[in-house]
Amino acid sequence: MSTLLALAAVVVALAIGYAIGRARRKDAVATATAPRDAPPRIPASPSETSPPAPAAAASVPQAAPPTAAASSSESLVAERARIVRSFEGETALLRRALVTRDAAINRLAELADERRRLFGELATARAETARYRQFVVDLENNAPPLLFGTGAPDDLKLIVGVGPVLERMLHQLGVGTYRQIAHWSERDIDEFDAKLHEFPGRIRRDAWVTQARALHQSKYGETLPARAR
Repeated sequence: MSTLLALAAVVVALAIGYAIGRARRKDAVATATAPRDAPPRIPASPSETSPPAPAAAASVPQAAPPTAAASSSESLVAERARIVRSFEGETALLRRALVTRDAAINRLAELADERRRLFGELATARAETARYRQFVVDLENNAPPLLFGTGAPDDLKLIVGVGPVLERMLHQLGVGTYRQIAHWSERDIDEFDAKLHEFPGRIRRDAWVTQARALHQSKYGETLPARAR
């Protein structure tokens, strides 16, 4: 009987202990899950309710720009500088080319002027050469008589019928001595009479050949042979 009472007491004690432990666990869980009471709110001062001053905002450090954006900006600036330098170099080359071209054009213009001047001088020289050549040819065709000796010019005006005009015309025809006239044949007389068309028949009418033979003999003491017929 006492044993049963002891067991009953133990069971009752265990039941009470279990109930007490369970109750304590419920209280701990309820305390952990329930929101804590917020502390009493202190009224804010006017300075705390007003918007922050610009100085305070400025004092807040700004976030640094990303490194990738800064690198891209620097590369763009470097590329633009390179393009500008390239354009400046091409511009300098074009300017030098223009200066060289202008110098070449001026030189060509000077050479063209010099060429025209030289061609003008050459044409003038050729004209002078042709004139002197013609003068020499005229001298050879109508060579004036020598001044001395038997070939020296005679005074053809001593022939009756030959005046200054006829003497000049005879000189132009290459006749300047008595010997030449004294050797004229009938054919020569006809030829010179045709050339002296302003004085037709004067040679035979005034007997130039006979007078020339006599004048030559009296001047040079030489008797000329009979003329050919």
